[in-house]
Amino acid sequence: MHSLVNVPGLTVTLAATTQEIALYAVLAVVGFIFLFLVVFLLQFFSLYIQAATSNAHVGMFDMIGMKLRKVDIRTVVINRIRAVKAGMDVPTNLIETHYLAGGRVSNVISAMIAARAARIELPWNIATAIDLAGRDILEAVHTSVNPKVIDCPASNGPRPTIDAVAKDGIQLKVKARVTVRTNIARLVGGATEETIIARVGQGIVSTIGSAHDHKAVLENPDDISKKVMSTGLDAGTAFEILSIDIADVDVGDNIGAQLQAAQAEADKKRFQAEAEKRRALAMALEQENKARIEENKALVVLAEAEIPKAISEAFRNGRLGVMDYYKLQNLQADTSMRGSIAGDGSSRPNT
Repeated sequence: MHSLVNVPGLTVTLAATTQEIALYAVLAVVGFIFLFLVVFLLQFFSLYIQAATSNAHVGMFDMIGMKLRKVDIRTVVINRIRAVKAGMDVPTNLIETHYLAGGRVSNVISAMIAARAARIELPWNIATAIDLAGRDILEAVHTSVNPKVIDCPASNGPRPTIDAVAKDGIQLKVKARVTVRTNIARLVGGATEETIIARVGQGIVSTIGSAHDHKAVLENPDDISKKVMSTGLDAGTAFEILSIDIADVDVGDNIGAQLQAAQAEADKKRFQAEAEKRRALAMALEQENKARIEENKALVVLAEAEIPKAISEAFRNGRLGVMDYYKLQNLQADTSMRGSIAGDGSSRPNT
């Protein structure tokens, strides 16, 4: 193009135009970058001004870093402002660290503000540890300030009352209400409400079971509370028991009488079984005796069958005469007649 144009003035003009275009392009790029930076920083400007005017300074570069780390900048800045306004200077990096750890930052700051107002010592490290442990730190602080009432047994439990039996065998049905407040120092690793309910129920059952008469328990139900409170049921739990109140005591079944009736029924069945055993043994012995009798009768018949043989042998040997035989026959006939007259129905066969 320059080879076609030979006018010196025109060449200078074209060179100047090229430099201007390059300059405008550079200025456009710089302006675009500047505009991008302004737009990028503008999203932090509002929060930066809020923090600065609240004496809770949060650096612009800190916000940019949080943006790159995908941290909710508004949550961190607003909660730092809340902490500073409440008189607690919680560093930004600690709040960001707890957020990245999965903690509930707003909950922790609210709990610390409530604890400070109630003059309860709650450092940041303890509050975050409780929160990361899965406990509701804000509810714990509220319970520490405003004690909580726990029903024993629990209203949604399998049994509506705590049942215990005194030494006289009478069953008592008890409902209790336990007033507790949170022990912040034992909240991490401390037992929950279920443990309190179980221990109180155990104490009530033990106290009623040691009573000699159920009437004494009905007359002084506060004795149950005093004995249960004296055993230190809140040891190792996240709560401090303030009071145990017996809300209701009802008389249930006569367990002692039921047990005695069941025992009597069991003894009756046992004795019946033993009597049946003895009856079976007696019947077996009777059958054995009958068998022996029949066996002896058979032996008698066998012995009687030998008599004709003996008489024949006596005839052959001459030890028995004819007259002796007739006398024997007459004696047998006389015996048979006497038996018939006597009515025993026994008769000897003629030999």
